Amino acid sequence: MAHAAPAPGARPPGAPVPATRPSTAPATRTPDLFSPRTHAIARWAVPVSVGLLYGYWAAANDRGGGPITGWNVLFGFVTALAFVVLYAAVREGAKRLRRGAHALAWAAFWGVAFGFLYNQTGYSVLRSAAMSVVIAGVVAAVLFYRYYTHEATESA
Repeated sequence: MAHAAPAPGARPPGAPVPATRPSTAPATRTPDLFSPRTHAIARWAVPVSVGLLYGYWAAANDRGGGPITGWNVLFGFVTALAFVVLYAAVREGAKRLRRGAHALAWAAFWGVAFGFLYNQTGYSVLRSAAMSVVIAGVVAAVLFYRYYTHEATESA
């Protein structure tokens, strides 16, 4: 007598019924690869590194290919310090905001940061402001989407 082949994914006869279906299982977090100490170090090492890169970039834009001077180096370090302080302030303040305001806070920060760099190249203030608004709009849209789609999983 001929027998039909089991359907893909079907439970064989006599197999125990699973207690929970995979679709109703709670979402699991991805494993954390780094220790809490590494996260604590990275919490400040990354902004300081990005700030130094930002300061170097601003100083390079300011000198416009000319010689490196002491004032130029000072300008780079002061710019890096300002960037790191403002980054830390936005990072701490934005945590307490709702998703829309959170995205707008970061968008304003990155828009102003980009506008400052762009202005150092010698373009007009109006063009720098227009480019900053475009960058801030893109950042706001991307971050709002990210915060909107991840809000439910982070609050659980």
